[in-house]
Amino acid sequence: MKGRLKWVDGVCFMGETGSGHAVVMDGAPEGGGRNLGPRPMELLLMGTAGCTSYDVISILKKSRQDVRDCWVEMDAERADTEPKVFTKIHFHFVVVGRNLKPETVERAIKLSAEKYCSASIMLGKTADITHDFEVREDA
Repeated sequence: MKGRLKWVDGVCFMGETGSGHAVVMDGAPEGGGRNLGPRPMELLLMGTAGCTSYDVISILKKSRQDVRDCWVEMDAERADTEPKVFTKIHFHFVVVGRNLKPETVERAIKLSAEKYCSASIMLGKTADITHDFEVREDA
């Protein structure tokens, strides 16, 4: 995996992924930024949610679950002192579908957290990561 990060101005950077996608990262105005994009640590948290969501949806589809929608609400805490690593992360999954089996959703989340999601497993070295979920029936 490769990428490139270029300084733009102040604390603003343009990142380009190896797959050719770009993202702007910037800081808050009180930190010298212009608030033009998410903070790097926000992207790290979002990327982790994306990694685990990818796993969960993939596992549910392989389990022949009729998934119609899914999102993850994230809540994280960071250390007060440098390095301000994540110390707690909570992922709340909302999975919408038809006749979804809660035990299958729970299993998919557990497999992602313990076996498949590289980002979660890596961040789990410094943070206490918890998960919960709710299943909603599609109208």
